[in-house]
Amino acid sequence: MFRFEEIENLYSFGLIPILIGVFLWMWYARKRAMEKFADVSLLDQLIPQMSRYKHTIKFVLLMLGLSALIIAWANPQWGAKREKVKRKSVDVFIALDISESMLATDISPNRLERAKRFAQDLVEKLKGERIGTIIFAGNAYLQMPLTTDYAAAEMFLQSTNTRMAPTQGTAISEAIQLAEQSFEQDNKQHKAMVIISDGENHDEEALSKAKEVRQNGMLIYTVGVGTTQGSLIPVEIAGFRDYKRDKDGQAVKTAINEQMLADLATAGDGDYFNISDGDKIITALQERIEKIEKREFETRSFTEYESYFQWFIALALLFIIGEFFLSYRKNKYLKGKDMFTPSP
Repeated sequence: MFRFEEIENLYSFGLIPILIGVFLWMWYARKRAMEKFADVSLLDQLIPQMSRYKHTIKFVLLMLGLSALIIAWANPQWGAKREKVKRKSVDVFIALDISESMLATDISPNRLERAKRFAQDLVEKLKGERIGTIIFAGNAYLQMPLTTDYAAAEMFLQSTNTRMAPTQGTAISEAIQLAEQSFEQDNKQHKAMVIISDGENHDEEALSKAKEVRQNGMLIYTVGVGTTQGSLIPVEIAGFRDYKRDKDGQAVKTAINEQMLADLATAGDGDYFNISDGDKIITALQERIEKIEKREFETRSFTEYESYFQWFIALALLFIIGEFFLSYRKNKYLKGKDMFTPSP
């Protein structure tokens, strides 16, 4: 199994576009200054030994060296030793609503982005438990089965979007049914489900389904996304921004259905929260899930990892040394040749 020990250090790659922008600005400023110094047609005669391409080549080498150093800083590792490990945990499914109403902007930046961020933070807090993810709109889909691979869970949640749902709606009952089927059949009291939704356009079976699965030992918690004031649903049509409209051409306004989500949590013997409460909700959910009796299971996990950062440091040094020894002057062996222009 491959992993980065310090994966957050990869955010340093954000420096690369900034440096590229600075380089292009400096290149443009240099070009303007040289044009003021002399006519373009005379520059080759005034500075015949100056290469037209080596500034770019040297910059590319520096960027490759910096990229290799960032990867080394994150410490890439490969699993070296795998053992059977006994653990105790609660099984938790996070179900995320991806219907178009989740694009409403009554909370910033929109309901779906806020819900995704919340779900990722929840995964961070629930490390130690087995976590699975479900997405739903007109139908429900198992996005990731129960696992302790939290990085994968966060990645799946981050990539979620409304285009993943071919049909629209809010099939909460189907999401509950899918979670129940995805738990191990002999697990009767060590499982929970967190539903993140605006509750709009729900199906009538959701409450009865919540009561049914509660009898099989599953707790249901709901997190409402949106406001009672609501907002329009932005959509893109033929490249232009518009709002979702009904059959009469009127813009559709969506508002959170808090009563339905509260009733659903009550039927599932859990609690309802509004996402606007932020970190308080995550702490409350963590405390409630920790109170659930944990189940022992056996898993094969990597207990030792080999680090390979040194290879990337060596690669970075090669790029940086290459940049250092590369002259700005033309190569005498390439004199009169243009490597970027094909031969006739």
